[in-house]
Amino acid sequence: MNSLQRDFLDRASAEAVKASHPFPQMAACEAALESSWGNSQLAREGNNLFGMKQHAHAVYGTMNLPTREFENGEWIQTVAHWVQYPDWAMCFADRLATLQRLSNAFPHYAAALKATDPETYIAEVSKTWSTDPNRAQKVLSIYQEAT
Repeated sequence: MNSLQRDFLDRASAEAVKASHPFPQMAACEAALESSWGNSQLAREGNNLFGMKQHAHAVYGTMNLPTREFENGEWIQTVAHWVQYPDWAMCFADRLATLQRLSNAFPHYAAALKATDPETYIAEVSKTWSTDPNRAQKVLSIYQEAT
């Protein structure tokens, strides 16, 4: 892990702590994966570190950008409507609020929020958060390298 990546994780962890995330270091590793260490267009221009798609009732701006989704056993290209946040603090706060708000509808979010360790948290949240079947392992690899 290079110094820029370490700096990213430190900053992201601090924002996750401010948002009262139950596993701030793991949330920072999620942000690293989802945003290419803060280098994606969505992260740079929209402060969106988690690939948060726009809510039904938008509170923040919207960015329309291409993405890849894993559907029916293959990757497909599509365009998605993403949340554009004013800063990282709002991104981390909204991400946690989204997990909490949707925990009744998505049992994996509830299990993630009730997890007693970061490994269980990431395994559970990744089951619903992303279409990438390898997301949990990718985030866990970043986490293991960072700790």
